[in-house]
Amino acid sequence: MYPVELSSDRLTLRELRPTDVDDLVKVYGDRKAVEHLSFTPRTKEQCAALIEAAVSDAGRGDRSVYMLAAVQKDHLVGTARLAVDERPHSAQIGFALRTDLWGQGFGSELVGLLLRLGFDRLGLKRIWGARSPENRASERVMLRAGMVEEGRIRRHLWTRDAWRDSVVHSILDDEWVPTPKTREP
Repeated sequence: MYPVELSSDRLTLRELRPTDVDDLVKVYGDRKAVEHLSFTPRTKEQCAALIEAAVSDAGRGDRSVYMLAAVQKDHLVGTARLAVDERPHSAQIGFALRTDLWGQGFGSELVGLLLRLGFDRLGLKRIWGARSPENRASERVMLRAGMVEEGRIRRHLWTRDAWRDSVVHSILDDEWVPTPKTREP
């Protein structure tokens, strides 16, 4: 599916563009914004390379990774990722937002858009996400979206010179109920 463009009340998911690099640095270059993610803050060069890879992946006929910009008023304010698993009925999601938007419901809108992409547009049967056990905000966002906590994967990721556990949440297509904010207009 290309190009992706989905909107909610305040956000639009769209393909990443080379012109997004400075705004992406405001997310991925911010130590607080990536504190619970699997990587340390990114440089402008690393963000440019990530965008280049996303643009390349988007053009593939057998696309399995959707690395998208979360846009508000034509500026990237976050990222949304959906990666289809080897078994093509399932996918993992990930998301990040600029810290000045935390606590305002943008995370819930973003996850709602990812679920809409996965279930409505791609016909998936299961969508899951993994979070740091300390990331309570991500926990609340996924639970609010109807995702169920499945359990803890011990020593799941090597990040910041240490092993980190992950807590997995998932939702099935017949459990998902779009919220008014993320429903198709």
